[in-house]
Amino acid sequence: MESVDVAVIGAGLAGLTCAQQLRQAGYQVIVLEKSRGLGGRAATRRLLDTCADHGLRYLDEQGNRSQEFIDRLLSAGVITRWTEVAHTLNTSGQIRADATPSPRYIAPAGMSAIAKELAIDLDVRRNQRVGSIFPTRQGWKFTIEAEQTIAAPVVARSLVVAIPAPQALALLEPIADSEAFADFEELEELKEMQLKLRSVQFDPCITAIAVYPAARLADLQAVVWKALTLESDPILKWIGLDSSKRPNATQPVLVLHSTAAFAEQIFDAPDLRAIGQQILDRAAQRLMPWFNAAELLQVHRWRYAFVRQFLTESCLISRVPLPIVCCGEWCGGQQVETALASGAAAAVQIETMLNKN
Repeated sequence: MESVDVAVIGAGLAGLTCAQQLRQAGYQVIVLEKSRGLGGRAATRRLLDTCADHGLRYLDEQGNRSQEFIDRLLSAGVITRWTEVAHTLNTSGQIRADATPSPRYIAPAGMSAIAKELAIDLDVRRNQRVGSIFPTRQGWKFTIEAEQTIAAPVVARSLVVAIPAPQALALLEPIADSEAFADFEELEELKEMQLKLRSVQFDPCITAIAVYPAARLADLQAVVWKALTLESDPILKWIGLDSSKRPNATQPVLVLHSTAAFAEQIFDAPDLRAIGQQILDRAAQRLMPWFNAAELLQVHRWRYAFVRQFLTESCLISRVPLPIVCCGEWCGGQQVETALASGAAAAVQIETMLNKN
């Protein structure tokens, strides 16, 4: 059986930050990620001869952590400046520039590249969807859903759960509520963690990725915006000219994010393409008529897109029955800034607990 110091569930920015900090401190760490890619919502979709960022739109300086992260990525050549001005489309159909310019940064190779930079030298095990976790006297053990398997059984002295709070809650509830673990010390600390996780709330989002014929590039020459927020629209919240992120783009690519209200109404609808077309139709009504005639349309559902109700703690900890820390951008709610800060705080807490054992 493989034994490690720390298992991190989730290879988003918080999880990778935590894992990297612990690895550099000399701990043996593995990262279990349910998807093929890294980064969580720092996601990039490959399509035709290009790509599109259908999750994290860009990086901007939200605080010290994000500023340091941006500086590091700039030095490594991973990101570049995209635009300093975002725009808003008001209810009267007028497009206006934001009053205060602020640099936005993107990765020409796709925003997933920033996660790959964070994951350098980490032992990341992809396609490992953790179905359940359970404590033993040797440490934390895991079950993997469906036919996915870990190369060898793993036991971890401590656990970091770096996924959206509702998913973390689903993993932790069976532990605190099960009579099978009655031989452990009291679980009040773990139950308190559950209560706090339960209070976190997210807004969903539907993202449409639209690729248009090359001839439409000429129609975009007069467009002043690269990132456009729609004011008080019932369907559309944001549109990004994603092809402007790519060197020598040969076709226009738009990424369109729905409002939370629209996403909540149709989230479980079976026909994703019809939902995507409805989003494009709305963009055509508000902006350019040809926006509804994409050559290629892909749609993605984000159940936990944006934190609506967040915690003020930098992370959540429990020492019983074994060391466990939960972290993510929902600890502060400021997306990249608090994801990085929460991951770093989780690493500090794990070190403290392991050193006491």
